[in-house]
Amino acid sequence: MSRERGYDLVEVAPGAVPPVCRIMDFGKYKYQMSKKHSARKTMDVKEIKIRPQISDHDLQLKIRNLRRFLDEGDKAKVIMFFRGREIVRPELGMKIFQKVIETLEGKFTVESNPRMEGKSITMVLAPGAK
Repeated sequence: MSRERGYDLVEVAPGAVPPVCRIMDFGKYKYQMSKKHSARKTMDVKEIKIRPQISDHDLQLKIRNLRRFLDEGDKAKVIMFFRGREIVRPELGMKIFQKVIETLEGKFTVESNPRMEGKSITMVLAPGAK
């Protein structure tokens, strides 16, 4: 029957009495299994936005979200926007970034260090240990 249809006769359960066989295109089946095993999760870049005047509790909430993103295998981009007179004190923003880095110690690699870009500071974190 399998020859008439141009398929292969594949033994599915050899230990069963009687043995169980299936009519299928075995080459196609092997190809689908190799695709299934080689399919990987694409790495997304998740963004977290913070402000220079963020409270400690709000910062801990943002750090918890960062930790979740990194544990899921995604990259995380932290962006801090400055408005008005806040731009005069970028060192306050850098202190907050240092808190984030110290809190997540060992859980990530810093892909790009915090740097000033116009009216914002950005940093990219990737999953994995340093």
